[in-house]
Amino acid sequence: MSSHPRDPARWPRLLTLLLCLALLAPSFSLTQFNPATLANPDSWRTMAGFVAGFFPMALQADFLRDVARETITTLASATAGIALAMLLGAPLALATSHALQRHLLGGERPARLAGWLASLLRGLMVILRGIPEIVWALLLVRAVGLGSLPAVLAIGLAYGGMLAKVYAEILESQTPGLASALYLQGASRWQCLLYGLWPQALPELLSYSVYRWECAIRASAVMGFVGAGGVGQLLDTSLKMLNGGEVSTLLLVFLLLVSLSEGISLLSRRALGSVTATRMLPALGLLAVAASVLWLWPGWRDSGFDSSAIVRFARDFFPPASDMLTEIGHGMVETLAMSGLGSVLAFMAGAVLAMPAAGRFGTAAKWLSRLLLNVLRGVPDLLWASIAVLAVGLGPAAGVLALALHTTGVLGRLFAETLENADPEPELALQQAGAGRLLAFAYGQLPTVFSQWLAYTLYRWENNIRSATVLGIVGAGGLGQQLYLALSLFQQHRAASLIIAMLLLSWAVEQLSRYCRQRMG
Repeated sequence: MSSHPRDPARWPRLLTLLLCLALLAPSFSLTQFNPATLANPDSWRTMAGFVAGFFPMALQADFLRDVARETITTLASATAGIALAMLLGAPLALATSHALQRHLLGGERPARLAGWLASLLRGLMVILRGIPEIVWALLLVRAVGLGSLPAVLAIGLAYGGMLAKVYAEILESQTPGLASALYLQGASRWQCLLYGLWPQALPELLSYSVYRWECAIRASAVMGFVGAGGVGQLLDTSLKMLNGGEVSTLLLVFLLLVSLSEGISLLSRRALGSVTATRMLPALGLLAVAASVLWLWPGWRDSGFDSSAIVRFARDFFPPASDMLTEIGHGMVETLAMSGLGSVLAFMAGAVLAMPAAGRFGTAAKWLSRLLLNVLRGVPDLLWASIAVLAVGLGPAAGVLALALHTTGVLGRLFAETLENADPEPELALQQAGAGRLLAFAYGQLPTVFSQWLAYTLYRWENNIRSATVLGIVGAGGLGQQLYLALSLFQQHRAASLIIAMLLLSWAVEQLSRYCRQRMG
């Protein structure tokens, strides 16, 4: 009898692997992504020349003044935008949350009309958050002109839908006992909210709002690629001029800005454990919003904003074009292939980098790999797409590479944290039984973390679908490239059809991802 029995799960694993490869094979063809292109000497010469131009960094006084001004504009746009999102999201959350419905508080059921209205508002929330903020910015730049105002409005609309959904879920997750008792004693629903639900939910509401502010800074930083101001607009100009010195300076500013926002967000959320911080944070937020509006106001005042222009622009989107089903179908398939292939490549690269990042190969390898992961996820995918276009040319292949690079940074960090939090006993037991390090990891540690890794990857796939729909703005293929072309040619009817396709694709992938995660337990 053999002393090394065969793995009983080898055939199911092999068949699963072959099935995944069979599903991925068309993605290489659809996206024209050829890994051999990355080894093409011409591509490397182009990239080497471009990277060599990064040094020395541009440190001219005039340029640094422009960078400082646009950095403040980016922060101010994000802060004002998240304030607008809260003003939009809070009423929507109250109108759609089940937490304040009378029958759940102990009273009668709501009228049918109120239920229909809540359903309509939930549909509005889906549309607001389903359209990526960069697409909102692209639309609003066409409607109200260049500058920071489209960025603020775009963040307010997209994040308003997100905040409304999460605020409603937070209210519904609170213990209803106190609110129900107040209602049965004759209190109004507003009093039930203020005295029964609000004190419980406030720390979590503030924590999520601060997290969204951090995300808004990243979004604001790249909206300049469509003319919505901030450091992104400077970077877009520098990339088009192939000015590597300015690009390297702006990339450093991007990374510092992301790190600063993450640090402030983390400290703020940790401080919410104390009553004093919970009371002070809203006051500090109001001061930040006031300062942001004061900074942005001169540009808004001189923008010649005309609300009727938005109405006329929106009217031109109806009815959507109905003669481009084939074109839209090709764009949807291409976008789906970009997101899927980019996510799979990121899963593999993230798994490899997660092991040194979790400290398995010493302290030096740990910090070097974490630094690399921070750089990969700190640079937005839209910026990676702009750089990838230089490496592999226009088209969906650049989108695949951009998604893979950015998502590797995100997944690598999450995978490393999962490894650090996993129980080491099964792996240690196998090593003590004589198994090698690789075999012990494969059979002792990997099974305990693999389902969580898959869940993270599916969640990021949802995000990558939304990202893949907009990378075409910088020439990286998919529905975004078709949308950018339609808006550039003032073909709003075609743009409306493409936006509907984006919403349907995002919704379908979200449902599929949720189903897969539920099946995994």
